[in-house]
Amino acid sequence: MSTSAPFDFAPLLPAGLPAPAAKWTGLAKYSFVGGNNDPDQVPVDGLIEAVNAVLKREGKSLATYGLASGPQGYRPLREFLTTKLRRDAGIDCTADDILIVSGSLQALDLVNATLLARGDSVLVEQETYQGALNRLTRLGVNAVGIALDEDGMRMDALAAALADHKRRGITPKYIYTIPTVQNPTGTIMPETRRAEMLKLSQQYGVPVFEDDCYADLIWSGARPPAIHAMSRNNGVIHIGSFSKSIAPALRVGFIVAPWQMLSRMLALKTDAGSGALEQMVLAEYCAPHFAAHVPKLTRGLRAKLDTLMEALNEHFGTAAEFEEPKGGIFLWVKLPDDVDTLKLYQAALAAGVAINPGPEWSTNKVYAGSRLRLCFASPSHEQIREGVAVLADVCRREFGVPARSANVERATR
Repeated sequence: MSTSAPFDFAPLLPAGLPAPAAKWTGLAKYSFVGGNNDPDQVPVDGLIEAVNAVLKREGKSLATYGLASGPQGYRPLREFLTTKLRRDAGIDCTADDILIVSGSLQALDLVNATLLARGDSVLVEQETYQGALNRLTRLGVNAVGIALDEDGMRMDALAAALADHKRRGITPKYIYTIPTVQNPTGTIMPETRRAEMLKLSQQYGVPVFEDDCYADLIWSGARPPAIHAMSRNNGVIHIGSFSKSIAPALRVGFIVAPWQMLSRMLALKTDAGSGALEQMVLAEYCAPHFAAHVPKLTRGLRAKLDTLMEALNEHFGTAAEFEEPKGGIFLWVKLPDDVDTLKLYQAALAAGVAINPGPEWSTNKVYAGSRLRLCFASPSHEQIREGVAVLADVCRREFGVPARSANVERATR
């Protein structure tokens, strides 16, 4: 029997699709990439108890799309969030101001789908979340980078960019910021600077898009109020997630916004509701346990950060520069200018070490060319130490950095 040639879908694909995804080959032996968290810190026993309790009590409600809570998400989870957001971020909202989504990535997609059209401009932190930048590129939106310092987005640079756009007759669609444990730099924007941002937002009629996904993971446990909490004109869209505080694979995030925007986003959320079981389990677990779980998690993450900084000091010496982040799961590292981290990424991966090259996290590819982001939450302490040693060997082989004479212990930055 003759065999026919396999069907070719390529001529049918529309223009503008992203490049095809690579087949999954597993995590690298030493993986410092992604927003993965510490596997030993997932509260498995508590989640098992929550699953059993909530399924026994309300399992039959899974027969209804959206349970009995409607399309905005499981109401007990939204009620928990109103309490948490008021306590931790100073946000005064009701359950009706919250939309549960499938992770903060869906939140990004919904906000973008509601506000953006090809050719629009948005203002973003010069170094920012790769997932946000990639989405803007695919949408044909101009992402204008605003310089950062040790306190996050610089307000003089934001004011200059807003004034420049106004002179050219352009109103940016939003100011995207990660003010609390910034990704990738780990900075926390002070309250005074948040107030300045709100003043500029109101002056130029440009809303603030506040991504607060990492805000639970602060070493001190204390944070400034959310920008949303400080706003008096409902000009802030706030998003958050349980990915960093409980577990990334649960895929549960949320949006807090005025109904004028929430109703538009809800109309675009065509997935018949985010996974209900995850929402039910989170509500059951978090109400009694969240406040005690997070400090334990951050203590463990802080210890891993210390291990990473010590390993960098040992194996790179002064060739690796970094500022100690105030929380989170990643360290933003500067290597000497002649190191191209896009090339280092390829060579390191071949040696079993996965890193995030800086240019993928910045609107200024030249500035970020010798920088990299290292996520320290997922690997063990031993893997962190071994992985940094392998990375240093690869970097030395490819770029002559660090020089062997530079491998001296230095004070932790």
